[in-house]
Amino acid sequence: MIAVDTNILIYAHRADSPFHQQADSALTRLAESGQLWAIPWPCVHEFLAIVTHPKIYDPPTPMTDALEQVACWIEVPTVVVLGEDRRHWQQLWRILEAGQFVGAMVHDARIVALCMGHGVREIWTADRHFPQAAGVRIRNPLVDQKGR
Repeated sequence: MIAVDTNILIYAHRADSPFHQQADSALTRLAESGQLWAIPWPCVHEFLAIVTHPKIYDPPTPMTDALEQVACWIEVPTVVVLGEDRRHWQQLWRILEAGQFVGAMVHDARIVALCMGHGVREIWTADRHFPQAAGVRIRNPLVDQKGR
């Protein structure tokens, strides 16, 4: 299963993004692939916070539009929305300790731990500093347009 990070969701949503076309195409291919794919809940929350923020986008996405966008993604029959369970803490601990991740990297390590706990094999992100963890491939679909 492939999981999609916040920045890919933002680029796919915001037509004013210089990466909009590539992100939208990648997300469309993924949604139409017939395979299960995932969006972690923390990425949904971060997406909503960023696209509606008036100091980040001028104009920001109206909250109603942002909520409708998330609803569209969640309604895709092959999407799985990932949340933490009781095992999450142990997985997060291992990732943070092994990688010595601190500060802002803790949020991204949380995404990796969440994905690992749900059997995600690949995370799509445009973040060049996304934490690496054994068993999960980190890939930028905006650079590699081959799909999977």
